Amino acid sequence: MDKKALLEPRKAASQQRSRATIEALVEATARVLIREGFDQANTNRIAQEAGVSIGSLYQYFPSKESLVVAVIERHKGEMVDVLRRTLDKVASMPIDRAVRELIKTMIEAHRVNPGLHRVLVEETPRTGRLGAIDSFDNEFYELIRAYLEQHKTSLRPMDLELATYICVRVTEALTHGAVVESPERLNEGRVETFIDEVTTLITRYLA
Repeated sequence: MDKKALLEPRKAASQQRSRATIEALVEATARVLIREGFDQANTNRIAQEAGVSIGSLYQYFPSKESLVVAVIERHKGEMVDVLRRTLDKVASMPIDRAVRELIKTMIEAHRVNPGLHRVLVEETPRTGRLGAIDSFDNEFYELIRAYLEQHKTSLRPMDLELATYICVRVTEALTHGAVVESPERLNEGRVETFIDEVTTLITRYLA
């Protein structure tokens, strides 16, 4: 079987029972990834976790990798949904308020199952469709690029493509690090300070 086929589900769910089985397998895959990591996860463990036979698993998914792709797609969708809710809200805001809202949104997005996000970002091979989690950054990039273009008269002269790249990478790195690696930095009473400091960092770069 070629590599691409190993990443694709075998068949779509057409009945409620089939959809329930697929959902159980995807959810079980997420739990196994969080608990055991990508390298230790395998289809036998996932089938057992989901409460289905290994034969039933292979009816829908040809490999562990295809299950992980399904997890990535679901997780990415959940994060992008959080991001898109901010789109219209920040369009007309001045830079300092817009940046603050975007940082809050990135924290909220990374709080969508941070344990799973860590495994997907840090342990999952970054090739083919297994790299699909990166499209979350692409959505964020397009949002920032459009905002900077709309408000470029309020910015210092700069290369907007480069500025977008810097803003996205800095914000992604800091919010990912705080939520996934150092959650104590976002404890009650500290989260507003964190948002203030990152906002200052970005707005002073842009202004």
